[in-house]
Amino acid sequence: MINVSARLPHVLATILAGALTFGVLTTGVQAQDLKVQHTKGETAVPLKPKKVLAFDLASLDTLNALGVEVSGVPAARFPEYLAKYGSDQYEKVGTLFEPNYEAVNAAGPDLIIVGGRSSAKYEELSKIAPTIDMTVDPKDYVGSVKRNVQLLAKIFDKQAEADTQIARLDQSITSLRQEAAKAGKGLLVLTTGGKMSAYGPGSRFGLLHTEFGIVPAVEGLATTNHGQAVNAEFILKTNPDWLFVIDRDAATGRGSDAAKKVLDNDLVAQTKAWKNKQVVYLDPVNWYLVGGGLTALQASVDQIAKAITKK
Repeated sequence: MINVSARLPHVLATILAGALTFGVLTTGVQAQDLKVQHTKGETAVPLKPKKVLAFDLASLDTLNALGVEVSGVPAARFPEYLAKYGSDQYEKVGTLFEPNYEAVNAAGPDLIIVGGRSSAKYEELSKIAPTIDMTVDPKDYVGSVKRNVQLLAKIFDKQAEADTQIARLDQSITSLRQEAAKAGKGLLVLTTGGKMSAYGPGSRFGLLHTEFGIVPAVEGLATTNHGQAVNAEFILKTNPDWLFVIDRDAATGRGSDAAKKVLDNDLVAQTKAWKNKQVVYLDPVNWYLVGGGLTALQASVDQIAKAITKK
């Protein structure tokens, strides 16, 4: 007969050893880096990194929307919903264009996020810590924003939050496109320093047409980063049903209502958009500075939908 009592301590020890081994292995798996694809290639990043520096305002917007805290940000002009990042609670590690490498080094980050204006600094920053580039693709704007949201959600284990907000965004865009199809033709202009540039499909602000469904009032506009220089005569000739305006001076803090002063003239006043009070001053910070952040994009959809449905 087998003496069970005699063997019990050995059995328990074996089970305990197995459990400990499994625990160690599980911990090891959790501690492994996650390989992620981004604009500049593939990077191994830690799961749920603790110390994060975000140079990209769109990514900062998305992280904030997902409930993820960061440690350091650039000195920048933040929209109201991101105003807390201007406080001393968050380390200032440079500007949107130029990192302060000493501050970045001293911060000891687990992850650095760049995109857009800071994208050019990817190589140097990646020498300090794992770095990902979240620059949005203007040719697939909403698609790339959603991929960026899902990537950040995966890194920080926020998939449920991301899925909920992406579903809302998709539904809003679908509704907007249905309304836009019957709203008439639109033209988007950016004003700065008393001058104007127009942007159409394929440009940095082309999502107004390609993603949101506003029919372009004119075809063949330059798709360079600074758009196509235009004047009041051009707007009158184009005669859009809707005029969408980005005030760059307001976005950068160089003045308020500058765009309204540029457009307040006899020529623009003759357009259908002006006569029908269909001039929409887009949120300049969301469009010019933040861009492809989850909150900014949702707000942009909501603003245009409200305008064209006259609600």
